[in-house]
Amino acid sequence: MAQDNAAFCGMPETPGGERQRYVEKDGKCNVQHGNVRETYRYLTDIFTTLVDLKWRFSLLVFILAYAVTWLFFGLIWWFIAYCRGDLDHLEDHAWTPCVNNLNGFVSAFLFSIETETTIGYGHRVITDKCPEGIVLLLLQAILGSMVNAFMVGCMFVKISQPNKRAETLVFSSHAVVSLRDDRLCLMFRVGDLRDSHIVEASIRAKLIKSKQTQEGEFIPLNQTDLSVGFETGDDRLFLVSPLIISHEIDERSPFWDVSRQQLEKDDFEIVVILEGMVEATGMTCQARSSYLVDEVLWGHRFTSVLSLEDGFYEVDYASFHQTFEVPTPSCSARELAEAAARMDAHLYWSIPSRLDERVEDGTEKEAGEKERNGSVASPESESEV
Repeated sequence: MAQDNAAFCGMPETPGGERQRYVEKDGKCNVQHGNVRETYRYLTDIFTTLVDLKWRFSLLVFILAYAVTWLFFGLIWWFIAYCRGDLDHLEDHAWTPCVNNLNGFVSAFLFSIETETTIGYGHRVITDKCPEGIVLLLLQAILGSMVNAFMVGCMFVKISQPNKRAETLVFSSHAVVSLRDDRLCLMFRVGDLRDSHIVEASIRAKLIKSKQTQEGEFIPLNQTDLSVGFETGDDRLFLVSPLIISHEIDERSPFWDVSRQQLEKDDFEIVVILEGMVEATGMTCQARSSYLVDEVLWGHRFTSVLSLEDGFYEVDYASFHQTFEVPTPSCSARELAEAAARMDAHLYWSIPSRLDERVEDGTEKEAGEKERNGSVASPESESEV
């Protein structure tokens, strides 16, 4: 157990020496489920299972579903004709077969296709002298409708899935840490390349980092929320142009005590999730990305991508990922807040002391003027006496 915990003390590394991502930059989650013994659960939700299959497997299931039902019912039609002796009376025009012009398995298979797809070429027709054929016709028509509804529904849902819509939702290649309104903030940028917008878009951020509790319990890849404006509503986006998402590093942030030097030595992953409804289809879309430690730039700010043209605003996506350096303290947000508090306290106490000095100077000046006035007035009083 100690070895397992040691392997998770930070983000594990790949054989090539790179840090293993929990979520890839394109949003793919690097998690595989192993030793799943209750596989029957996938069959209880067969529709979702078929929709989640890869396209090549979905097409294979689609083809097999129709081919198997056609072959199955074709075999039954041939079996009925064989049992009734229709195949032995092919040249007997006085014989009434179950299906006219059915002379073998191939013709039975073609009749099965015509029946299930309701083509009805008119060459092979069931007669009213075959009750078992009529029952089979009803069963195939009902079952064929169910197969059509199920498979066409799967294909429609798979085609209309909004997964590809996430390809046009882009995240900046790096996150940055810099000052905003004298507060350290962790920031990243999101944008939408399409003219059709994401409705009711919202953004979330998670810190993925292993931790150990005070009781000694080890939690691998623990998830911690990073506030991106949930309390103020800033997490709900109007994503018409690229936006910079900001996480203020305050006392509730897991980066409260992290300085620039500690950040470079730390090991974590920040997962960002953008959700919303596709305007054209109304289906929910989710785009994901992540940032490792070496993808967080301290003391940088994003280059502006929005400019005002003649009658419209233009977005320059060539500068979407670009950053530039800005003066930023290397200390942690806690140390920065304490320094600001000390400075405020110094100003608070220095202002009254300066006011006191000014009052003292004013009283001294008044006393001096009174003394001078008194010395001038004394000779006159003596002469009067």
